[in-house]
Amino acid sequence: MCEHHLLPFFGRASLVYVPDRHIAGISKIARALETTARRLQVQERLTGQLADAVMFRVKPLAVACRVEAEHLCMSMRGIQKPGHRVITTAIRQGPGGGENGATPAYTPSDLLGLLNNRG
Repeated sequence: MCEHHLLPFFGRASLVYVPDRHIAGISKIARALETTARRLQVQERLTGQLADAVMFRVKPLAVACRVEAEHLCMSMRGIQKPGHRVITTAIRQGPGGGENGATPAYTPSDLLGLLNNRG
């Protein structure tokens, strides 16, 4: 629900992470998204909060999150452009090191490529 206009936005969230010592259950990631999405929210903050939640709980080497959504405030009010979607991304990198001390070989471009199914 958009905190500026009190109208819903809806779409799809994609997430990629590079595990270190732990892996996350898929349902945990879905639950984190659902928890953050139920608040009055802006898409940019939602994207960052999901990436931060995975970094905090799973402690991966890196995580990238992409949210693509249609905002009813943009479809119904103002510019009135139904069907247009907004894409936001958030990339977080851990301190590196990993279990064996190696630095991860994933750049932000690599992570975005994986999110866009080009990796």
